[in-house]
Amino acid sequence: MSDYRHIEVTAAAHDFGAAIRSVNLAGEISADVFAEVRQAWLRHSVVCFPDQPLTHEQLEAFTQRIGPFGLDPYVAPMADHPHILELRREPDERATVFGGSWHSDWSFQEHPPSATILHAKVVPPVGGDTLYADGYRAFEALSPRMQALLMQLNGLHSASRPYGPQGFYAKETVARTVKILPNQTAEAVRAHPLVRTHGESGRKALYINPIYTIGIEGMSEGESAALLGFLFEHMTKDDFIYRHKWQTNMLTMWDNRCVMHNATGGYDGHLRLMHRTTVKGEIPLGAGV
Repeated sequence: MSDYRHIEVTAAAHDFGAAIRSVNLAGEISADVFAEVRQAWLRHSVVCFPDQPLTHEQLEAFTQRIGPFGLDPYVAPMADHPHILELRREPDERATVFGGSWHSDWSFQEHPPSATILHAKVVPPVGGDTLYADGYRAFEALSPRMQALLMQLNGLHSASRPYGPQGFYAKETVARTVKILPNQTAEAVRAHPLVRTHGESGRKALYINPIYTIGIEGMSEGESAALLGFLFEHMTKDDFIYRHKWQTNMLTMWDNRCVMHNATGGYDGHLRLMHRTTVKGEIPLGAGV
């Protein structure tokens, strides 16, 4: 028997990732329907809604139903919609794919986004899948002794590698459609628990990513690199990965509190156009909560 009365949910393997149908995101969503949408998102961490043609205003309205807009530094938003990032890659573009490495959106912020929402406007006929890694099951698969160690530690997060004055994007020499805004503020470092207790589900997840987690508080560079390297390799094992295939007008929402993601390429010669919003989250909670 379905857990849902108002929506249709088709789950992927291990309940990580799901498609939600029988809801119109462009219209008025009743409290009962919205409660089930949120329940499905919290359960599956990554949810997609096929066949949802949306205006910018409708995308903004759905985002605000999830929560207040997050802050999106270092990438210029749309001129008339300051909370929407237009992620466009032209057919002849040769810059690296934006978001093409494992990361959790803006984990260096004091209040990292709880949700990222991505709406597909133009989907290339080949490539362009997004990979998601399940921080819940990755943590649960570790030995009790390793879990106990990690729950005592904080990761150090910074935007310096991609967005600092000496970061990757500042050194780019190839033209990019998405306007990147490198800035000295990207050098700031913030500590968050390596194991995060989800504020709504109460489950524990690895809260790390190779782009923004630059070290471990109280450890040397070599010690940090060794432990983080092991955890990154562990978390991206095939068993913890959901590969998401896009369709035109599909909206996908994922939970940055327990998920890493990675945008793949493979669509050179084709336009890809997405619109993205984020939802402000809470200060990450440690494992002792």
